[in-house]
Amino acid sequence: MNLIDPATSVLVLVDYQQRLLPAIHNGAQVLAHAVRIAEVARELGIPIFGTEQYPEGLGPNDEAIKQRCDATLSKTHFDACAAGLLELLAPDSSKAPREVVIAGCEAHVCLLQTALGLLAADLKVYVISQACGSRTAENQELAMQRLRQAGAEIVSVEMVAFEWLRSSRHPCFKRVLALLK
Repeated sequence: MNLIDPATSVLVLVDYQQRLLPAIHNGAQVLAHAVRIAEVARELGIPIFGTEQYPEGLGPNDEAIKQRCDATLSKTHFDACAAGLLELLAPDSSKAPREVVIAGCEAHVCLLQTALGLLAADLKVYVISQACGSRTAENQELAMQRLRQAGAEIVSVEMVAFEWLRSSRHPCFKRVLALLK
């Protein structure tokens, strides 16, 4: 197993939508973790992509997520890959990411199916469990188990941040550390 490479990874934030979040178990914490990793990614220049499931019905992503994304994909497929996510991540195949750090809602539906789609596209997938939510804790836990069995690595916000940094001598170390505290 290798460390997550900041030069070849992107962050994907799945369906943190205004009308969905109130129904998510520990939704405020899940959102806070997603915002934290997005802030770290921004500080380090990691591209950030969002998705919105049927925004006409579930509303747009929470503003804290929406403003941090470089681009957002509206979709009706549960698997964002079936709705064009792979093309959004790599409009020029020479710059295609090899690794995707991903988090989102609902963990057992759109997050799960999107992560499985990314794995099927031969990408290395890291799922930030703290930033994933479902309406029930059980569904979130089952999603993490299934993703682990499918080959995704389950990680935390801090694991990703420190792997992207590699060293306390990184020029952004102090700013990233402040975001994590």
